[in-house]
Amino acid sequence: MLVKERLFTPGPVPLPPQVIKALGQQIIHHRTPEFTKIFKETKEKLKKLLKTERNVLVFASSGTGSMEASVLNFFSKGDKVLIINAGKFGQRWYELAKTFGLNPINYEIEWGKTYNKDRVKEIIENNKDLKGILVQHSETSTTTYHDVKYLGDLAKSLEDCIVVVDGITSVGVYEVYPERLGVDVLITGSQKALMLPPGLSILYYSEKAEKRLDISDLPKYYFDVKKESKKQSEGQTAYTPAINLIIALNESLSLILDEGLEELAKRHEIMAKATREAVKSLGLKLLSESPANSATGVYSPDGINADDLRKTLLKIGFRVAGGQDHLKGKIFRIAHMGYFDFMDVLQIISGLELALNKLGYKVDLGKGVKTAQEIIFSNI
Repeated sequence: MLVKERLFTPGPVPLPPQVIKALGQQIIHHRTPEFTKIFKETKEKLKKLLKTERNVLVFASSGTGSMEASVLNFFSKGDKVLIINAGKFGQRWYELAKTFGLNPINYEIEWGKTYNKDRVKEIIENNKDLKGILVQHSETSTTTYHDVKYLGDLAKSLEDCIVVVDGITSVGVYEVYPERLGVDVLITGSQKALMLPPGLSILYYSEKAEKRLDISDLPKYYFDVKKESKKQSEGQTAYTPAINLIIALNESLSLILDEGLEELAKRHEIMAKATREAVKSLGLKLLSESPANSATGVYSPDGINADDLRKTLLKIGFRVAGGQDHLKGKIFRIAHMGYFDFMDVLQIISGLELALNKLGYKVDLGKGVKTAQEIIFSNI
């Protein structure tokens, strides 16, 4: 039986036809006026996406590359930093800080929860020498949203503290404008809401963060922000760029900007709400108490292993993501960021109803779909 696979994972995500076409072009050489023109256009579009006039950098790496660059370039050995550790990628901030000799305060939070504002305020009041706060805007592993503006406002009370935000699954989902949020370093990656394959990471840094570039004493070579900033302001990169990915990024950014940033955020909000309410109508429990609009984490019903549910979904054409670490086999994650629309939401909910019934968890077919339809209809 022919089964068409539909990708509903929180990275990589499906690609628009314009991006696929750009990726399939014959490659050009990067040390040419042709590439320089395209690269400068792309960087201007990134500025529009973030509503900034600052130089936004592009690295040939996964998002973790720009996470590492954020530590290497804006901190020094022994700097005290607060890590909001609420999932797999919060843990990555902690591991990077430890690896490069920072002094991290590891504020661990139960997966699926966001930080306690009073607790963060208490930590900051007791650590006036704090040099940074590192956090995820949207923690992909737990599909949880963290309020970064609150952290940005708190950081202003300290003499020299920057806020570093992993926006890998928030940029392109929300209106993420670092200068309005009080974010000093913002990173994102290509394979999420930017609708590209993996391979590019993007880094914004504020004027306040820029002052750290000359005093940071951590070793750096490839991920040297100062060196890369100089080259990229000229329309080139310090090292070989991911040429076709940058050409494709130029296309995907055009799609995003043509939709409009406010409309983009609204679409993601509606898709997320429709998905969450639909799964709840089927008697399922959400993982996150502060759910993000990028993806929805859902506990599998009692007696059904989440990975068995995922396998059943795949047999009928839907690939969703599973849980990580201690959540493996307990949850599944449905993406709705980037190249998704309302009809995609109805498809995955329909598939989920079929898979649940197949595994013996009886739900009324169409119940979740109807819930999603009602939310979509009332918001468009």
